Amino acid sequence: MSSSLLQSRVPPQLSFTSSLNKSQWRFTTLPAVTFTRRAKHSTVNAKIREIFMPALSSTMTEGKIVSWIKSEGDVLSKGESVVVVESDKADMDVETFYDGILAAIVVPEGESAPVGAPIGLLAETEAEIEEAKAKAASSGSSPATPPPAAPPAPAAAAVAPAPAPTPVAAAAVADGPRKIVSTPYAKKLAKQHKVDINKVVGTGPFGRITPADVEAAAGIVPVKSVAPVVAEPVAAAAAAPVKSAPALPDIPGATIVPFTTMQAAVSKNMLESLSVPTFRVGYPVMTDALDALYAKVKSKGVTMTALLAKAAAMALVQHPVVNASCKDGKSFTYNSNINIAVAVAINGGLITPVLQDADKLDLYLLSEKWKELVEKARSKQLQPHEYNSGTFTLSNLGMFGVDRFDAILPPGQGAIMAVGASKPTPIADKDGYFSVKSQMLVNVTADHRIVYGADLAAFLKTFAKIVQEPDSLTL
Repeated sequence: MSSSLLQSRVPPQLSFTSSLNKSQWRFTTLPAVTFTRRAKHSTVNAKIREIFMPALSSTMTEGKIVSWIKSEGDVLSKGESVVVVESDKADMDVETFYDGILAAIVVPEGESAPVGAPIGLLAETEAEIEEAKAKAASSGSSPATPPPAAPPAPAAAAVAPAPAPTPVAAAAVADGPRKIVSTPYAKKLAKQHKVDINKVVGTGPFGRITPADVEAAAGIVPVKSVAPVVAEPVAAAAAAPVKSAPALPDIPGATIVPFTTMQAAVSKNMLESLSVPTFRVGYPVMTDALDALYAKVKSKGVTMTALLAKAAAMALVQHPVVNASCKDGKSFTYNSNINIAVAVAINGGLITPVLQDADKLDLYLLSEKWKELVEKARSKQLQPHEYNSGTFTLSNLGMFGVDRFDAILPPGQGAIMAVGASKPTPIADKDGYFSVKSQMLVNVTADHRIVYGADLAAFLKTFAKIVQEPDSLTL
């Protein structure tokens, strides 16, 4: 009887034999009580949540706080806009994923933070506001000092080993419990060298513990410091690059203006383009028929940019390799969509809104879409998919009277077309008779790993034929 009664009271995963006595049965209930207490404890910790700097584009590494829509102490609802962030392409509202109170602003307006870093703290109730403010104050003061100090630390150790500061840093452990953030390799090193990682002060971003911090706590001298002792020529060679790149003297009266987030992104992309082997091909295109068509449809809201984008998209349908890209240096990536990115100069930078599926849209719908994209670009309200999904880029400087120019290939694309102004040009026919016709020069820069000279020549020939016989553009 006691056996059957016992089994009826115990859950299936805790079934026991009849040999258990009552005291043992009471003991088995303890883990359940402990589990309940832990669950309550984790709920308390979850009442303060961090608002992180989001990645608003694939190339964004940090963002700048343009303005806080909400102030500290404001009550927030899930999905409500909290802050405006400037990415490398646009200004976007950032929403909260939880209900709560904006307890503390970690990154104020005008300052930047890396993607994934906390920019604000959200509390569930008013009881956690003070705790959140204290957390914000500690996180705001500690990361400010370590990042600048991180690069000089290895250099100082390389010049002259100085183990004395290491114990001081290791001893400066914050009082009370704290969350330990470290890299996986740092944890592995701490285990190997029997270092208590809870007593190591991180010098990485936002207090993250790095392998160098663990080695310093273990009293290990960096390997780099051994090189000058073993061979002096190595030290001389290492010092040579420093002397070969002297800082240019400042010009009297010059003013240094830092890059905006967008300008920094443009600079980064231009440097990345240097790693791609490119070549350029120019082609003259007669535009008399295109100019006549433009005069007819201009009153209906059609722009020359839309005409050129439509012509390029139709040509790319016949030459998909020009619409392809090479992302790993080992293969072709053929894009199923033809998305024409068009370079637009805006205040303080350059952006390329994308006409998606340009080959499938009719000319009038394409023109309406283009006007909408330009307005959003100039007000910095483009969504990521509206500027980072291009498969081919068009840059037109013809409206400024530029007759020819070369464009730099954007990273992740196979080709970019540079279009000059259409100008009256004397042209000789096959019989040797001259006539004056409107002509524009088109230069295409392409990735030579996937696009070859014959491919580009064939594409340009098709493009020229579409422009010179433009009736198909209105179909």
